Amino acid sequence: MKVIIEGKPSAPAPQVKTVCIDEDSAGQRVDNFLMRHLKGVPKTHIYRMIRSGEVRVNKGRVGADTRLVEGDLVRVPPVRISERVAEKALAMAKGTVRGVPARDFAVLLEDEHLLVINKPAGVAVHGGSGVSFGVIEQLRMARPQAKFLELVHRLDRETSGILLVAKKRSALKNLQDQFRERQTGKTYLAMVRGVWPARLKVLDKPLHKYLLDSKDNQAGERRVKVVARDDADGMPSVTLVKVREQLPQGTLLEVTIKTGRTHQIRVHLASEGHPILGDDKYGDFELNKALASAGARPGLKRMFLHAWRLQFNHPASGERLEILAELPPELSQFLSNPAPVRPSP
Repeated sequence: MKVIIEGKPSAPAPQVKTVCIDEDSAGQRVDNFLMRHLKGVPKTHIYRMIRSGEVRVNKGRVGADTRLVEGDLVRVPPVRISERVAEKALAMAKGTVRGVPARDFAVLLEDEHLLVINKPAGVAVHGGSGVSFGVIEQLRMARPQAKFLELVHRLDRETSGILLVAKKRSALKNLQDQFRERQTGKTYLAMVRGVWPARLKVLDKPLHKYLLDSKDNQAGERRVKVVARDDADGMPSVTLVKVREQLPQGTLLEVTIKTGRTHQIRVHLASEGHPILGDDKYGDFELNKALASAGARPGLKRMFLHAWRLQFNHPASGERLEILAELPPELSQFLSNPAPVRPSP
């Protein structure tokens, strides 16, 4: 796409461009396609172009919600963007945007359709909510040649482990359909306080998201709680729990989620009186402080929750895959130290 930089009259005038929709772009709405294609152009301007008929598909007028089909010819009108926006777009292409470092992560599996990485704790999966950038932005900076990189699912910022990224739109749709239809298998390793009761194997408890109110120190922050089955705001949530090992530090669990609710594992486990060690939202705060203190034995400065195993069907071949991610060093070292921890009274 040619652009004209304001303030530089010598730049070539923008031209109408015709784009042929390929397999990876098929299925997108017209507005979403243009937002990706015309990076830096305000949404209001894009919708104005669609309404005025400047954007056409196969020479016909379309609506913003029109779905594109492979082989469609999309008329993209000339647009002007500011010098600042143009420079940012160029920097993105070169992987030099200020404040967004290029970063590759440990790769567990990669082919032309998908990328599976081992996300470290403390890194958000994407920017937003006070976070300027995350895994996906850093990956795009590290791989400027990649035409398409999109998150298939998400992990909490403080959760480490397997994260799936699509490299083609067709793969993204296929994998997201699998997650939505519960064809995937997601199992986490979690260390909880105390001795987990062996009889608790299925936690079937509705969850409700809410915001902390003004009397809390973190007013406006999102939280989740267990609610009654007849609560109209409750979302069905099912978690399967298996005791992997009883240790002096607590109980190491294999936790498989059948639904993907926000903070589901953390809230379900805490609701049984066995919060995840290091959980700063639903955990035992005094215990967490003791574990993170200098000289603590054993020491733990993060939440002990790790996305350990992911099972899914390959979006192209249909082959059933199982990906495993070993515990990161800070968690495996905590496991190897047999010193007991003391729950709060």
